Amino acid sequence: MIKISNSVSLQENEIEWQFIRSSGAGGQHINKVSTAAQIIFDINASSLPEFYKSALLKKADHRITKSGKVIIKCQASRSQDFNRQTALAQFIELVASVGIVQRKRVATKPTKGSQRRRVDAKKQKGATKVLRQNKDF
Repeated sequence: MIKISNSVSLQENEIEWQFIRSSGAGGQHINKVSTAAQIIFDINASSLPEFYKSALLKKADHRITKSGKVIIKCQASRSQDFNRQTALAQFIELVASVGIVQRKRVATKPTKGSQRRRVDAKKQKGATKVLRQNKDF
């Protein structure tokens, strides 16, 4: 069981793991060992609640494909196990992020003091610019 939040969890078999070769420098070891971990998760075929599915599909994230799959690749470490843990943490963070509903911002009026400070700053800048002017015509 993969716990996303207090009320949402996924089965282990809903996530497909692939282990591939890491890119970049590393010598002989990295060229023959598949240490990079890649998660492939199909949003539409998952057991996530509809709210999570729709929010994930609407989310503008490069890790979510147009076909509705989440692909997370981690190759930060030379250890396959560490890359697997990091990829899973990134996946959980991505899915949990859509479950947090942002509160709507309530517009407030600026205080008298903040308005006064803003106008005073503008007057000071204007006075500085007047001093810079060349008055010789």
